[in-house]
Amino acid sequence: MPVRRPRVALFVTCLVDLYRPSVGFAALRLLERAGCEVVVPRGQTCCGQPAYNSGDRADARDLARRVIEEFLPYDHTVAPSGSCAAMIRHHYPALFADDPQERARAERLAAKTHELVSFLADVMGVERVEAQYDGVAAYHDSCSGLRELGIRDQPRRLLASVRGLTLKELAEPEVCCGFGGTFCVKYPDISTRMVADKARDVAATGADTLLAGDLGCLLNIAGRLRREGSPVHVRHVAEVLAGITGEVAPIGEAR
Repeated sequence: MPVRRPRVALFVTCLVDLYRPSVGFAALRLLERAGCEVVVPRGQTCCGQPAYNSGDRADARDLARRVIEEFLPYDHTVAPSGSCAAMIRHHYPALFADDPQERARAERLAAKTHELVSFLADVMGVERVEAQYDGVAAYHDSCSGLRELGIRDQPRRLLASVRGLTLKELAEPEVCCGFGGTFCVKYPDISTRMVADKARDVAATGADTLLAGDLGCLLNIAGRLRREGSPVHVRHVAEVLAGITGEVAPIGEAR
């Protein structure tokens, strides 16, 4: 009998939908190449993280209920974002601490929700990709992916299989870039100082490309690099792993 392919629901994320759809298409390609049947639930919404981080638990719960309803039927939920995946995986159950039935549903979804690269490496057992990128790249570890989901080695292992790519380490790859969702709005001076430090760290590597797994971080860093006149290109790691860099310009650059 043929082996049933896992049915994976792709959680696109708000930033990918609004600013960088190519990341969603790259995720789709990677998941299909890994042997998954991919579905993009049409009724998906924001995961509720902005409301949750701002203390608006009521709206966060309403959004979480919608996400649970849309994604619970599938074998796995995968997001090309450590922050959105961590919201569902770690914070949804706590949102429904006073509702045992909804909490149980949230826990079921949390247990099968993953960030894209960690899902490929840890769940699907992907060890290498068929892609080429001629350049030198540095990798920034996003706070949510690293601290909440333990994602560090997985993207580096897969990037090591990309033909033509040389990977260099930042001096402080684990230091926050200053985005932090609403943090950059509430504390712009602190955020600006943090992203300026990150830009200097990137420049010191001599890399021509910066990669990361969270679009919020990438938009923040790309904006700072462009304002400084830096020649460094910025891309989501999924675009490089999927081999679609020839189809879309780097973040913050014209085609």
